[in-house]
Amino acid sequence: MRFGSSGIRSRYGSELVSTSLALGQILGKKYREVLVGRDTRTTSRIIENAFIAGVLSSDCSVRSAGLVPTPVVAYSVPKRGSGCMVTASHNPEEYNGLKVFNHGGASLFKAQQEEIEELLKNGSTNEDHRVIPRHSGKATDSAFLDTYIRGVTSAIHCGKRGRIILDCGNGAGSVASPAILGAAGVELRCLNCSPSGIFPRPSEPLEQHLLYLPPLVKAWGADGAVVHDGDADRMMAFDSRGRFITGDQMLILFTRYLDARRVVTTTDASMAIEEWAEVRRTPVGDSFVSEALSGWGDFGGEPSGAWIFPRQSLCPDGPYAAALFCEMASEWDIAEELDRIPVYPVRRSSLPCPHAREVMTALGAAEPTEGIRISRDDGWILIRASGTEPKIRITSEGRTATTADTLLDEGIRAVLQWKSTRKNR
Repeated sequence: MRFGSSGIRSRYGSELVSTSLALGQILGKKYREVLVGRDTRTTSRIIENAFIAGVLSSDCSVRSAGLVPTPVVAYSVPKRGSGCMVTASHNPEEYNGLKVFNHGGASLFKAQQEEIEELLKNGSTNEDHRVIPRHSGKATDSAFLDTYIRGVTSAIHCGKRGRIILDCGNGAGSVASPAILGAAGVELRCLNCSPSGIFPRPSEPLEQHLLYLPPLVKAWGADGAVVHDGDADRMMAFDSRGRFITGDQMLILFTRYLDARRVVTTTDASMAIEEWAEVRRTPVGDSFVSEALSGWGDFGGEPSGAWIFPRQSLCPDGPYAAALFCEMASEWDIAEELDRIPVYPVRRSSLPCPHAREVMTALGAAEPTEGIRISRDDGWILIRASGTEPKIRITSEGRTATTADTLLDEGIRAVLQWKSTRKNR
C-alpha cells in the first residue's frame, strides 16, 4: 500500500490488517518507542491491535493513547520515537487507515514515506511473521488525552462567554472538543458528540453535508458553529448568520487573527491569501504543508479544513482550531470580518477515474497527486489525482465567475478527452 496525501487508507479488509502489522514492525525496528491512538471507527481497534503486535514483535515499546483525536497523537509523540494514528480521517465508515508522525507532530516527510513504502512492497519485515520473537517490547497506557486538553485550554482565552454549536460527527473529537470548549467558558450545544463510530452524516465537513446547521445557529442565536471530521484533524465553521465559512475564508481569518506574516498553504487555496501574507504553496495534502512549516512559516493550512499551528504541533489540529475560533468570536464579530474579505469565485469538481495516476502522468504531471497547476493573470486551474480515492480533482479560481467556469470546463474537457482516447485504443 502507498501513502496518500495524508497517510495510508483503504477499505477495511485483510490487506489493511496485514499492512498494519508490517508497518508496526518497520517502526518498531526504527524507533525506541512508538505511540499509537485510534479513532471511533468500529474497525479501528482491530487495526490498532495488529499494529501494536508488529511493534512489540520488534522489541520496541508501545504507549497507547486509546481513543483520541489525531492531534493528540501528534502532540504527544516521544522525542526519540514515532506516533501512529489509526484512522481514515474524513473517509466513509467502511474505510480505515494509518497516519504516521515524526517527533514534533509532523507527518512523515516524502522521503520517509517512500522508504517505508519500499519496505512494505519488498516485504523485508515479513520473513519472521511465523517465528516467535525471543524478546518483545512492553505496552503501556498513558493519559495523553488529559495532557493535550490541558495544553489547549491553557493557550486559549475567550474574552466573553459565547454560544457555539459543536458537531463532532460521532468521531474522535467527541472525547476532546466538548471538554476544551467548555473549559474555555463557551456555552455549548453539542450535536453528534457520541464516540460511537457510527457517522450520522458524511464525515467530511463540507457545506452540503451540514445543511441542518444554519437553521439551528439562527434558532439558538448562536455566535457560530464548529464542525469536525472523523478524527478531528479538521475543523470548519459557520458564522452567527448561519453562513458556512469556506476554507479560504478561514485561512484568512486565522492569518489575520494570529498576525501571521508567513503562511504555508496548498496549490488549491485562493489567491486572496496573498493579499494578507507572504505565501508559500505546496501540493495538496497536509503532510506537504507540515513539512514546509518545519522550516518556514508562522501558520499553515489548506481549504479542506486542516489548520496547522506550529507552536502547538505540526499536525492539523481540529480541537485547537475550534477553541481558537471561539476565542476569535469572543473578540470579533465574525460575520462582519467575513464581509471584509475579498471572495473570488472558486469552482471544484471531481471525476471518477480508476486510472487517475495514469491519466495525470499522460497529461504531464511529474507526480499525479501533486498534479498540474496553470496560473493566468485572471485566475488559475489545478488538475490532480486524489491521494485517497480513485478520482481526479479539478479546482479553478478566477477574478470573475465566468473565468472560473471557463477554466473548470477546460480542465474537465482535458481529462475526458484523454479518457476517451484511452478507451478507443
